Amino acid sequence: MNESLLRETVPAVIGVLVRRGADFAAAEDAVQEALIRALEAWPDDPPRDPKGWLVAAAWHKFLDAARAETSRRGRELVVEAKPPAGPVPATDDTLWLYFLCAHPSLSPGSAVALTLRAVGGLTTRQIATAYLVPEATMAQRISRAKRRLTGMPLDQPGDLTTVLRVLYLVFNEGYSGDLDLAAEAIRLTRQLAASTDEPEVSGLLALMLLHHARRASRTGPGGRLVPLAQQDRSRWDTGLIAEGVAILQTALARDRLGEYQAQAAIAALHADAPSTSETDWVQIFEWYDELLLLTASPVVRLNRAVAVGEADGPRAGLAALAELDPELPRHTAARAYLFERAGDLEQAAVLYAEASRTATTVPERDHLTREAGRVRQLLRS
Repeated sequence: MNESLLRETVPAVIGVLVRRGADFAAAEDAVQEALIRALEAWPDDPPRDPKGWLVAAAWHKFLDAARAETSRRGRELVVEAKPPAGPVPATDDTLWLYFLCAHPSLSPGSAVALTLRAVGGLTTRQIATAYLVPEATMAQRISRAKRRLTGMPLDQPGDLTTVLRVLYLVFNEGYSGDLDLAAEAIRLTRQLAASTDEPEVSGLLALMLLHHARRASRTGPGGRLVPLAQQDRSRWDTGLIAEGVAILQTALARDRLGEYQAQAAIAALHADAPSTSETDWVQIFEWYDELLLLTASPVVRLNRAVAVGEADGPRAGLAALAELDPELPRHTAARAYLFERAGDLEQAAVLYAEASRTATTVPERDHLTREAGRVRQLLRS
């Protein structure tokens, strides 16, 4: 079963299940299970009608899951009819579920993917985008994780690093606007910070608060994306910024630097600046160097290149970008921005238009399209 067949078939099969009455998330889960079965059965006995085979297998998986869910809810309703003994808990069990999904038997990558899907509420496509892998690859990874945990005792919670990674990705997805998950990620991270003195937990909470403080200014009418340089800073939540900075300073004083603390330090420098032109780009660039010592993330390298362009000039930024994989998300958009700053408007217009065609979200695509039009107008004036 090749990738092109999956790309063509999977959305259609999900659509069939939805039309038959399954909700999208349940349909997606059923198709994932059917794909795993196909990977096992098709090499020895390939079907004449792959789509029909997948529809039938996925529909049976959906019906089995629906029956199991109905039985489970029936048992829960019996229990819920009786008041619980003892004091009412101050928090729910969501954070504990994050730890259970980060089971020691799973690799960190599989645990994160499973938790994002099962507890975080993200779709397989959103998780695949976050990991920069094909959707079909992520579907297989999640299904394998589910199968591995089948029948295993869930009394061994996973490690803190994996849970922090999940909370970070849930917040990022919520912050992007695709799903309103940012507030939930902050709530759970607050719970975690209250129960541990690990500096990286505080660093992650500070990072979330500093970014969330800008949320009201990040989009305009109709969901239009507003870049940092054009945001109305009077709309930033100064209370959240002050809280985030205070939490970050306490964490940094522990002298156990981690990637979330470094990211929060960068966010704090942006939050502290009266304007983009008055931003301390040299310090931001230096923090990106610290961050690179902690993580080899290609996204960090790309952001560092843009910071180089702000601190040392656009040509220096373009030279730093030239060392990176041009297939990186937003690589072309970053080049467009730096070419515009360097005065090469013709090249910038071409790159903005090219970047819009590969944008991963509608607001980003529309923003880059407008940028291309704006620069072309400058060329004509």
